[in-house]
Amino acid sequence: MVDADANLRALLRLARTTGVGPGQLARLMARHGSAAAAVAALEDLGPGTVRLAAPAKVEAEIEATLDAGARFLARGDPDYPPALAAADQAPGVLTVKGDPALLGGRLVGMVGARNASAGGRKLAREIAAGLAGEGVGVVSGLARGIDTAAHEGAIGHGVTVAVVATGIDVVYPAENAELAAAIAASGVIVTERPFGAKPQASQFPRRNRLISGLAQGVLVVEAAPRSGSLITARFAADQGREVMAVPGSPLDERHRGTNRLLREGAHLVESAADVLAVLAPFAVAPPKAAAPRKAAAAPPTPAAPRSQPDRERAPAPAAATPPAAGALEAEIRARLALEPVPVDELIRQCHASPAEVQHALMDLELAGEVERHSGNRVSLVVV
Repeated sequence: MVDADANLRALLRLARTTGVGPGQLARLMARHGSAAAAVAALEDLGPGTVRLAAPAKVEAEIEATLDAGARFLARGDPDYPPALAAADQAPGVLTVKGDPALLGGRLVGMVGARNASAGGRKLAREIAAGLAGEGVGVVSGLARGIDTAAHEGAIGHGVTVAVVATGIDVVYPAENAELAAAIAASGVIVTERPFGAKPQASQFPRRNRLISGLAQGVLVVEAAPRSGSLITARFAADQGREVMAVPGSPLDERHRGTNRLLREGAHLVESAADVLAVLAPFAVAPPKAAAPRKAAAAPPTPAAPRSQPDRERAPAPAAATPPAAGALEAEIRARLALEPVPVDELIRQCHASPAEVQHALMDLELAGEVERHSGNRVSLVVV
């Protein structure tokens, strides 16, 4: 029987290790069968490969998180949101503050411009209030503009979920501190980042995949052509979610992104009733992601840590030690330049399967190192 405390601590060590993202963590778990065994295997590789997060650092995070009134959800935990668990790149560990059971209900992501128009904010509030009043929770990112309006519209009418790109104790922007407290009291705040983590530009695109992963669909209210909201919409499409957008004037930069989504086949939305009509086929059960990876199998169920940790380490299985986490990502990074190249060419040169290369590219893209282009091409991000 796996000790839940030891398993959670092992998962946190993996999740907090530089170079071990959700994709690598899932592959390590699939190979070794448990977080403790994966940690043991990486420790056996010795120095110069992967430097695991220190146990003392994990203990400090657990203590601080519990003291802040938050808790951890690990893959396999009964409260881990099922829609997100089925999605690609699902985190091994989430930190939540509020009621985690709300993450298993009917949810819609609402995102949009930070510099939103007055009309866009008003519409976002109205749609969010209408959805929440009908029992559909609203998921957004607690950012300025449309995100804030969506949370404000849902509070008082039903459920709202804030997915943040910081530690569970850090509110960004600071002006939303009161709103964050209200969400934690009546809804739930979610993050995959460690306690105390400050806002970083590279973390916001990563956060967006959680907004779409939790939801049955994503509505973009206003978005510029290169907006982070469009990244959320793309994640939603990749995860098999419905993509919706509010139309607007082509003379307004904040509508060019949403109008493009509509040209590409997104559902046109002007009211909460339109959103409910799109979601009608999913009224009974949360969605399943399109073709989830086998490597993302859930680990054994952990629970909240006890006051005294179990220091025993599960023995590594007899299977061969895997290559260092991130080895394929490093090879891809070395082969890429600023000039886009076809993904098929990378597959040929790396001598890896298409699935492995796509998984690695997703990890690099989430880290802000790789950019995708038309024609199934990729390049390094211009710094």
